[in-house]
Amino acid sequence: MTNFCLKDIDLAAQLKDRREYEDKLDNLQSRINALQSACYHNGHRIVIVFEGWDASGKGGAIRRLTEKLDPRSFRVHPIAKPDERERRQHYLQRFWEKIPAKGQIAIFDRSWYGRILVERIEGFATVAEWTRAYTEINQFETALSDDGVLIIKLFLHISQKEQLKRYLERLENPKKHWKLTEDDLRNRSRADAYATAFEDMLNKTHQHQAPWFPIAGEHKWFARVSVLETVCKQIEGAIDTRIPHYSKDEIAQTKASLGL
Repeated sequence: MTNFCLKDIDLAAQLKDRREYEDKLDNLQSRINALQSACYHNGHRIVIVFEGWDASGKGGAIRRLTEKLDPRSFRVHPIAKPDERERRQHYLQRFWEKIPAKGQIAIFDRSWYGRILVERIEGFATVAEWTRAYTEINQFETALSDDGVLIIKLFLHISQKEQLKRYLERLENPKKHWKLTEDDLRNRSRADAYATAFEDMLNKTHQHQAPWFPIAGEHKWFARVSVLETVCKQIEGAIDTRIPHYSKDEIAQTKASLGL
């Protein structure tokens, strides 16, 4: 078991200014675009998991991550409450159906970790169910890794003070009212319980083949850049990043076939 502690995440970390943010973002988006091409052409499968506090910036980070990607080979899965059919199945079944095929990237905006977070705290799962889920999740991710899936898990952390600030911003902007729900307010009232559940999640499901990467989310520019840097670094270290090219002979033959 590792030793993650939320208070050890440096929430003061930030970038110098907008120019630094935009320069880094542009470079990282170009890198992730090239890595997506390599993933597609070489048949790699990638799963990226986003977990974190409400209003911690998961959606904004995902938008920047996918902004310059080819939509044909990635998919974002926003995970909500299971429907009636899914509630009658094993909780992992609906996620198996979303695991990507070769050449594809699957991004989960929340995930199977709901069993040991919201389901634990709200009482939707019994103590026996959510307690054994740590082992089940580790086995699930090991099975994916053994089958060649690269798993990148990102946890976005913010302070309760920053969360309140973002809630008020949503409340004061009619275009963002939809982003502030009764669930958000109820979850905030149980912040201590969620902090404990998050630390348990990080410590009990951090594996060599599926590690957690805590991201300081207090400053949005820093968080978005950190997410893209982490994703790029993990992909670059795990897959064949070469993109197929024609040889000189193939170029000549192709030109000849085109009558050039």
